[in-house]
Amino acid sequence: MADKQERKRGLGRGLSALMADVAETESVAAKGAAAAEQFVPIERIKPNPDQPRKRFEQENLDDLAASIREKGVIQPLIVRAMNDGNFEIVAGERRWRASQIAKVHSLPVIVREFTDVEVLEVAIIENIQRADLNSVEEAAGYRQLMDKFGHTQEKMAEALGKSRSHIANLLRLLNLPEPVQEMVRQNELSAGHARALIPAKDPMKLAQQIIKGGLSVRATEALVKKDHAGERGNMVNKDRLSQRSEKDADTQALEGDLSANLGMKVVLDHKPGQEAGKVTLHYTSLDQLDELCRLLGGA
Repeated sequence: MADKQERKRGLGRGLSALMADVAETESVAAKGAAAAEQFVPIERIKPNPDQPRKRFEQENLDDLAASIREKGVIQPLIVRAMNDGNFEIVAGERRWRASQIAKVHSLPVIVREFTDVEVLEVAIIENIQRADLNSVEEAAGYRQLMDKFGHTQEKMAEALGKSRSHIANLLRLLNLPEPVQEMVRQNELSAGHARALIPAKDPMKLAQQIIKGGLSVRATEALVKKDHAGERGNMVNKDRLSQRSEKDADTQALEGDLSANLGMKVVLDHKPGQEAGKVTLHYTSLDQLDELCRLLGGA
């Protein structure tokens, strides 16, 4: 009982403790700790519905399946017991998927006690640490950590060994339209292309031009600038665009951080040398409006 309580307190320390716990568990598993390992029929193992990684490359799964046919599953999956007698994957879904292709009937697992929030946290950490996520999935993982667990960008940067600017830049990708995000998931656009499209008036239109023309990131940046230059011919938008071009780097960075934290576009109108200004929030759905009302109302 004392040991169980001690382990729960360790998990309670937060993100860095969870990371250490996963690393320690998989290290023990790799050494073949028979006391903690058991074999479970594959049909009793279920995936985590909140798994941040949504795309699994078929070629990579086939390669892993071939290895499993020859050598078996060397590293046990980390799972937790469910009330229905089945087990939910905490870490190792890729091995589980490849094992199904290899027609393996049972898998080695290590059963651990995790809460719902800890399962999601570990799943995100495992994928991010191993660089298995594409840029949009990684950004969505960071967003989940912020929304569900209250993690700040600084806390995630420290715990995951990432720079704060890396996390902030990825979070900005979530401001792009969903079809453009899907292009990143499908590897049709790189993260660099996507970042260049963030300030574009019509990211979807430009994204299609980029893919069709096979444009580089630098060419994409030039295309976005040209698009902005075209807007300046419209007298209605001339003043707004002029104000945007006058913004200093700090104001633009603050806009990006606020947009990433809120999950919606934020525009700051603050003229140099003045104390007053204006903050404009742009929502794209009623759900975002509800969330904004909740945040502003302190609910």
